[in-house]
Parts: sequence; structure tokens; C-alpha cells
Amino acid sequence: MSGNSRIGRPDDAAQAERPLLFCGDLDIRIAADGTWYHEGVAIRRPALVRLFAGVLRREATGDYWLVTPVERARIKVDDVPFLAVELKAEGVDKAQRLSFRTNLDEWVTAGPARPITFRPQPCGREAAPYIMVRDGLEARLTRTVYYELAERALEDRLDGRTRLGVHSDGAFFPLEADAAS
Repeated sequence: MSGNSRIGRPDDAAQAERPLLFCGDLDIRIAADGTWYHEGVAIRRPALVRLFAGVLRREATGDYWLVTPVERARIKVDDVPFLAVELKAEGVDKAQRLSFRTNLDEWVTAGPARPITFRPQPCGREAAPYIMVRDGLEARLTRTVYYELAERALEDRLDGRTRLGVHSDGAFFPLEADAAS
């Protein structure tokens, strides 16, 4: 059986059934400006931050976790884990596609599965724009990107009223916080 490459490797089904080892709360924090910190010191290696971001998950409770195939640990996130730092638009008006590059060089296209939303901010500040990146993880649009987005705005009807917003990938996104937010 020397040709069997599965010898010495755990069975995939058994590994999937095994509960993840809870490693507690790590002293890792993602600041509102997108900087990752470990024990209060900024992590300056982009490759390491991308590695951590690749195993980042968010639970329905709102907690953020670094999850590997065998263990998980909770981390702190001040706002959201990513920033949208660049906008690329293809097409115009209702036929356009808006793609955003995150601070970790991940591109996402706004559309039905990745909406642009606005949420009120603490201390009475204006609502801020966000885009869904993946699996409950969002990016906040930087002010520069938001201004670029606003330049592409047009009026359209939504929920029985005229609203200012942008189209992307067949969906319309108002450029304001929803009254229900």
C-alpha cells in the first residue's frame, strides 16, 4: 500500500465531524481604519493580514472569529473588517457594474448578493456606506470612493417613491440610510 497517499492523513469526514478547538479571545483587533493590531502593535506584513483575513468569519451574533480547520479564536473588530478603497465602473446608468477593491486587494461587484447599504454612525455622524464582501463580512466605503459613487447617482423609483441612488449588476441602491435602519 505504499502508493496510498491517504495513509497518515485524517479522514476528511471524521475531521468535518470533529468540533473545532476554542482557543479563546485573541488580542487581535481590526481598527475602523482597516489596520490590524496584535497586542496593540500594528501588523505591518500585508501577507500576514491577508492570511488572517482569509480565515475570518462572522457569526450571526456579530462576533468575529479566525477559523482554521481545527481551531477558532475570537477577535475584535471596531466597525467592519475591510475598507473599499477603489471604485471601478463599467457601463452607464442602469446597465453599469460597480466593482470595489478592498484594502486587502479583493474585488467585489455590487449587486443583489453584494448590496450597498447605509447605516447610521455613532455620535450623530452621517450614515456611512458599506458593501457586502463575503459571508457577512463587509467593507466600509472610504470617503473618496463614496464621492466617486455619488457622482454616478441618478434618480429612480423604489418602494413607490423617487430616490437618488446607483445601479449595479441589475440592482438599485439608494444613497441614503433606509428609514427602518
